[in-house]
Amino acid sequence: MRIGIVSPYSFDVPGGVQLHVRDLAEHFISLGHHVSVLAPADEGTPLPDYVVSSGRAVPVRYNGSVARLSFGPLTAARVGRWVEAGRFDVVHLHEPVTPSVSVLALWAVEGPIVATFHTSNLRSRAMQAAYPLLRPSLEKISARIAVSEDARRTVTTHLGGDAVVIPNGVFVERFASARRQPDWEGTSARPTIAFLGRMEEPRKGMPVLSAALPHILREIPGVRVLIAGPGDPDSIRDRMTTEAAAACEFLGPVSDQDKASLLASVDVYLAPNTGGESFGIILIEAMSARATVLASDLAAFARVLQGGVAGEMFRNEDPVDLARAVVALLRNPIRREQLAVAGRERADSFDWSVVAADVMAVYETVTLGASSVRASTETDSRWSRLLRSGRNSGGT
Repeated sequence: MRIGIVSPYSFDVPGGVQLHVRDLAEHFISLGHHVSVLAPADEGTPLPDYVVSSGRAVPVRYNGSVARLSFGPLTAARVGRWVEAGRFDVVHLHEPVTPSVSVLALWAVEGPIVATFHTSNLRSRAMQAAYPLLRPSLEKISARIAVSEDARRTVTTHLGGDAVVIPNGVFVERFASARRQPDWEGTSARPTIAFLGRMEEPRKGMPVLSAALPHILREIPGVRVLIAGPGDPDSIRDRMTTEAAAACEFLGPVSDQDKASLLASVDVYLAPNTGGESFGIILIEAMSARATVLASDLAAFARVLQGGVAGEMFRNEDPVDLARAVVALLRNPIRREQLAVAGRERADSFDWSVVAADVMAVYETVTLGASSVRASTETDSRWSRLLRSGRNSGGT
């Protein structure tokens, strides 16, 4: 099958949607399908050979974050060339109402379109404003996918209609086979907890962790906090107490391999996100690596963690409750092991071998439907010609 996949967000920086697009493409390529990905990317950005750049992106505040998007006449021309050259059986758009490449592709594509919605935001003014303008184009979509129930409700609230829920995927074995890194492993006297994400983005929860650290350090003075991801460490330290800042080790952006090793090595992986999450793919990655997961009780996280079966939860935006949960887990290795085992079992249901099969079933449904419509149209056309021919013959 010839598959085109469109990411509205730039491949210059990592993000959940970009990782989803990349992994889905690589899985289908491994199965022998032809896949081309279209995404914004600045000149000089190293890209896999299956990714085509739609041009440089600009930062735009969107859904409580800063997204790097690409729009305009030059981008539209590149989108058109990609669509024409691809001769795709199906085009898979991610976040089709985001004002970026996905919208331009939605306008350009004639043929089966599958759209995946990632955003969870029931009060999205952007979607409310965009819907009347995009409604005719949205009707071109053959099938809708939402990565979670929260994302599905966002779709039904703002766009009408419905979507089938197919979650994000993870290459589980890549994380399950990750080697532990001695420098990141904890001891009884110096346990380690990890935070991964854009540290300067408030909704990722660094302010909550910063406020919790003094409480944690009073109970476990030797705790080490390993912080991985983009951002300025000095801006984070400036908002911490001296003791809390000293407990933090900033690793900067890490490779996929190092991320897996970090998750496999620490005593607790912490996700203090405060909102705007429709799924939580990092939780699945941590669970795949057999990390003990502690996350805020966002609805999306609770579904992934099965309400606390596959990971511990604390009250969202409550640093005191976060500190309580961290201390309890670090003092209870048996509980940590129980959660790690349950999390690893839970992760298998999100492996790409499972998730991509569901996505392919959607592709096959829409392409089969399109073929049936074309066949019907061709049959009607032939029948009409025969009727015209018969009428003409009778008149002579």
